[in-house]
Amino acid sequence: MNKFLFIILAALTASHALADQPKDWQLGFQNAASETMRDIVNFHDNLLLPIIIAISVFVLFLMVYACIRFRASANPVPSKRTHNVAVEVLWTLIPCLILIVMAVPSFKILYKQDTIPKAEVTVKAVGYQWYWGYEYPDENIIFESYMIEDKDLKENQPRLLAVDNELVVPVNKVVKVLITANDVLHAWALPAFGVKRDAVPGRINETWFKAEKVGTYYGQCSELCGIKHAFMPITVRVVSEEEYNEWLMDAKVKFAKEVIEEDEFKKLVSK
Repeated sequence: MNKFLFIILAALTASHALADQPKDWQLGFQNAASETMRDIVNFHDNLLLPIIIAISVFVLFLMVYACIRFRASANPVPSKRTHNVAVEVLWTLIPCLILIVMAVPSFKILYKQDTIPKAEVTVKAVGYQWYWGYEYPDENIIFESYMIEDKDLKENQPRLLAVDNELVVPVNKVVKVLITANDVLHAWALPAFGVKRDAVPGRINETWFKAEKVGTYYGQCSELCGIKHAFMPITVRVVSEEEYNEWLMDAKVKFAKEVIEEDEFKKLVSK
């Protein structure tokens, strides 16, 4: 009995630490961790999917019906009809109505994604070949985030997704992300938050999310950016507000030191 309880607690702890990530043979979306992603999943599962299935079944029925009804043995004298006005009107109007039904809720979700609430945390993500740089403008924190190589992975760190410096944000807070690139096109994407924005050199795009669950979430660059495009993951660790404040204090010391060392190195090189 005690062993069984231990297994359950271990599973719960693991699911808390790794909130969500891609899974082998996964067909659907990752579990939603924000209201935006829930809207996207509901739109897909409750509207788009039934419409797609209904259209597929109807088209299959028409194909089978046409093959049987108009086979050569049943029609020794082929019909010479070239058009049918009623059918042509129907196959024009019905798809238009279907598109309108799909478009209205789709536009609502898009508008909601593009309307950024008052930010409680602001982060800047800069895409490089091939890693991400992060800045907290209000806290004077700057650091770089590289993928951890296979040989350096620790237990529970997913391959091709774990990074050395994670982006840390507080739970249930509106996080605005300023996204740009330093060299070529990249894209900052986090499936569990329903976030994906292009990183364009010389331009700043904006997006936002409000994570509802504590844990670690994974994404990847989603714009082909060169030979190592598949090796610039995005890792966001969502923590409680108390943990976030503690992390800020440590980060201000840790990354400030790294910036100073880098500046000193540049001065030595210039000499």
